[in-house]
Amino acid sequence: MDLQEFVRSNAPADGGDGFQKENNRLLDIPLDGTVVVKAGSMVAYTGEVTFTGKSSAEGGITGFVKEAVSGEGTPVMEAEGSGHLYVAENGKKVQVLALDDGESISVNGTDVLAFESTIDYEINTVGSLSGMAAGGLTNVYLTGPGEVALTTHGDPLVMTPPVFTDPDATVAWSSNLSPSIEMNKTFEIGQTSGESIQMEFTGDDGFVVIQPNEEGSVTQSQS
Repeated sequence: MDLQEFVRSNAPADGGDGFQKENNRLLDIPLDGTVVVKAGSMVAYTGEVTFTGKSSAEGGITGFVKEAVSGEGTPVMEAEGSGHLYVAENGKKVQVLALDDGESISVNGTDVLAFESTIDYEINTVGSLSGMAAGGLTNVYLTGPGEVALTTHGDPLVMTPPVFTDPDATVAWSSNLSPSIEMNKTFEIGQTSGESIQMEFTGDDGFVVIQPNEEGSVTQSQS
């Protein structure tokens, strides 16, 4: 491939409104106003864009907060202006979802890449996981209308309950589900496999999104 062909074949796509994937791992946000993105996710932009930190819904601490004692979280920032904003996260694949008015999804805080300013969000720690693993599992409830961009290691798998999942591989679930945290009783006391903590989703509707990768934020703290 010669230089001109390389430039032409990898140039940004033209036109379009809303979140657009330039490829599986890079998101183009046509910006005319304000959008919320994960801090540090900006890889390029055109036009006039300013970035500012944003406090969490719980107040006081910037970003998506885990336990107050852990000091961990997923910081976010507001990007405001006009132009095109390009965001990505460590080569993870980008998934774009459009939420209708009042429609909600619950997402692991580490997997949120961006969402429109029309989206309402609330941060919670899932179940009793915070008592089992340092920092717990930060979950963000996103409610439409608006677009949301998530990231996954590899292609996601969407399952319907009942299902048990590894917290480190669980990306998101429909807001009507309330997972419980279970200890696998088949593992002997003192065993440090990392599979002893599981999330249990029950019911006859809804969905759970998992990825073929364990990010290690929860169960590895048990080993």
